[in-house]
Amino acid sequence: MIKILTILGARPQFIKAACLNRAFKHYPNITETIAHTAQHHDKNLNTIFFEELHLTPPAYQLPPPIGGNRLQTIARMQNALETILRTHQPDATLVYGDTNSTLAGALVSHQLNIPIIHIEAGLRSYNFDMPEEKNRITTDKLATLLFCPTELAKNNLLNEGLTESKCHIIVSGDIMKDNARYYAPYAKKPPIPIKQNFVLATLHRAQNTDDLKRLHVILEALETIGGKTQVIFPMHPRTAGKFRNDGPGDGFENASEFENTDGFENKKLQKSHYKHITFAPPLSYLQTLWLLQHAQAVLTDSGGLQKEAYFFNKPCLILREESEYEELIKAGCAVLMGADKEKIIETFGNMRDLFHPPFPPHLYSPPEPYVGDSGNLIAKKILEIL
Repeated sequence: MIKILTILGARPQFIKAACLNRAFKHYPNITETIAHTAQHHDKNLNTIFFEELHLTPPAYQLPPPIGGNRLQTIARMQNALETILRTHQPDATLVYGDTNSTLAGALVSHQLNIPIIHIEAGLRSYNFDMPEEKNRITTDKLATLLFCPTELAKNNLLNEGLTESKCHIIVSGDIMKDNARYYAPYAKKPPIPIKQNFVLATLHRAQNTDDLKRLHVILEALETIGGKTQVIFPMHPRTAGKFRNDGPGDGFENASEFENTDGFENKKLQKSHYKHITFAPPLSYLQTLWLLQHAQAVLTDSGGLQKEAYFFNKPCLILREESEYEELIKAGCAVLMGADKEKIIETFGNMRDLFHPPFPPHLYSPPEPYVGDSGNLIAKKILEIL
């Protein structure tokens, strides 16, 4: 019997965890217990995902964060997770991706000599200003089992000096593809005004939200696009916190506040300035899947949405200067935009020329970079190795 403690804290991790949570239930020699760091504690980013994805409720729940910077938040998580790990005494801890919760779980587990299983290992953007890049690199260095979604991710680890003598590096396929396939039939239309033609846009990366000038430039591009094609913009609390409250009933009264430090007129933005953007609160995974299924395109700085756009045959404009998913860039299924207003508008206007139907074209020779059935492979390899 192998006891695994899975450490989760943020919206993308709840979604990814649903895949392995389902798979583990078919393996009686694996028991999974979930610890929730409360990195995302708002209902729209937290509880609703456990409910609609039928994810096993957490046995351990950390209190919501009470302010402080990133290092202080990680330190609080570490202190609480140490107590949990000493009490639970798992055979291994399992972490996903690149969040602060991932790093906290990996650091504590390493100090307590508990093997670490890292899902989505080997992804690299090579932008070392991103907290996520620091988190994923450190976690990879500490992990015992590294499950890579693609061959490129595995090669990244090998190029950094990791070898089978130090750890186990396995190309497992992509659990997000498993989830996209599994939950697609259950997609639900969100309760917001939706026109026949629309695009899905999201922003939450610190590099875009903590610089109000940069955020304004991107929103201005979306505003221009919205004059011709509806732009549906679900607001992450980090992004919503950059906006001034436009009055009662705007749907963002409880959004977290983030101090403005970039001197952009020493003000917050106003949603009323962007009349052609359909702002919405955070949406559930099933509602997001519905939008992905019906959107003309996706404009995002999210890593996960880049891949999900590809899974649902939608072109993606990446609102960053780099991406962890180099395969999509090389194949022409996604284009890097940065925060260049004119480039975003022009590229969107020329999408029909850039992305010829049917999309995506058959640019990949076998094997496809994002293969499915990852959950079963990961479960089998955990049993085999541990």
